Amino acid sequence: MAILGIDEVGRGPWAGPLVVGACVLGEAKIEGLTDSKKLSAKKRELLASEISEKCEYGLGWVYADELDRIGLSAALRKACREAVKQIRTPYSEIIIDGTVNFLSDTPLSSYVQVLKKADLLVPEVSAASIIAKVARDRYMTEIAEKYPFYGFEKHVGYGTAAHRVAIEKYGVCPEHRKSFKPIAEIVGAEKIEKKVSTGEIAEQKVADFLKSHGHAILARNWHTKYCEIDIVSQKDDVFYFTEVKYRRNTRENNGLDAITKRKLGKMQLGAMSFAHENGLQHNTLRLAVAAVSGDNFQITNLLVLK
Repeated sequence: MAILGIDEVGRGPWAGPLVVGACVLGEAKIEGLTDSKKLSAKKRELLASEISEKCEYGLGWVYADELDRIGLSAALRKACREAVKQIRTPYSEIIIDGTVNFLSDTPLSSYVQVLKKADLLVPEVSAASIIAKVARDRYMTEIAEKYPFYGFEKHVGYGTAAHRVAIEKYGVCPEHRKSFKPIAEIVGAEKIEKKVSTGEIAEQKVADFLKSHGHAILARNWHTKYCEIDIVSQKDDVFYFTEVKYRRNTRENNGLDAITKRKLGKMQLGAMSFAHENGLQHNTLRLAVAAVSGDNFQITNLLVLK
């Protein structure tokens, strides 16, 4: 019988989600597995691709807002259980990196062994570490497009000097963990509640514009681990899924230029996911893109995609 390896990524960053990976290698032979932190980004990407093709794995996500609400310990337990639920391959042993059994009060507890440095010593745990690290890094790179001032694509949410400077200058965004002491110490509790990012201001401008034109706002920043919709609205019998793109200076590029084929695919996935979750599969759905620019946050274009 196989081993189920489990490891977490993102316990200590100031921003972004906590991700737990679970992996069963089975008969797969993958060379180069080790602690994800000891690998280059390119090597991690290559190994993650091979793991996803040859092995069964699961990923559990807890985003910053929920982590703030339930606390780190509960978030680790929740993400671990979410990841394990996705595993269908039989296994006889579970090895969790570290010293805490996140499955302690479940029927799986008796199968668990906790082991320090397991991500370095046990291939299944190494694979879980790699797949979780790559998934989280990709997420942080994607949100860097929405919150460009923080450098998420470089430090992936960790507490670097550049990250600290950006928070002091721009405040926090929804991806920041407001319950983490370093964030509160940098900006103060009052600023955390009051200061918003330029992206949030742009989204509010567009939401107000839509409301003034007869739209009912149904959701803001609705997301899954695969996609996010900035604004979901309804006008008459049509449901609109609007992506907001802000550019301080339009001389270099327009916000609409950011809607690549890949981004459009994510928007479509988000619309379909929202429709499925809310029983709207048979309604008319429309994707839209709003371009906002300048220090006065002017809406320069609102394009409804057919």
